[in-house]
Amino acid sequence: MAKKAKTRVETLVSAGGVVYRQREGRLETVLCGHWITSNTGHGGSGQGDSNGEVRTEDVRWSLAKGTPDAGETMEETALREVREETGLEVEMQEQISSITYRFADRENAVRYHKTVHFYLMAPVGGDVSLHDSEFDIVRWFPMDEALKILIYPNETAVMRQANELINQRVENA
Repeated sequence: MAKKAKTRVETLVSAGGVVYRQREGRLETVLCGHWITSNTGHGGSGQGDSNGEVRTEDVRWSLAKGTPDAGETMEETALREVREETGLEVEMQEQISSITYRFADRENAVRYHKTVHFYLMAPVGGDVSLHDSEFDIVRWFPMDEALKILIYPNETAVMRQANELINQRVENA
């Protein structure tokens, strides 16, 4: 009988942000998306519908986040990743929360335990059209819509916490 390879456990950390703005009396936030491809050839084209509109159901939407470069703090990582992935220059406001989850690479017998630190951020420049190639599309959404279309439930929870923090800021302003 072949001996089963021992599974090793690795700990990963990353950081990202929830970027928000008030526009025309409503709260908006930025989401990053990957096109969903299908076997029928529909979706994933990046072309949108006949009016040029992108259907949100054709995209997997998530928050900007990534891994630290050597010597970076979590705050520095979050600022850099958000800038790269969204095209926006942002300022840090406060930490929202951290999420943890596990996933596995069965082929290489590795189990990962990952923690992602999220921060509340406000845009001070840039444009979502300047996002890097990590995502297919980056755009602003009304907060209530963003809460419905985020693909990961733990990121939806982070967005709800961010919404509460933003509302507190507005009340105290």
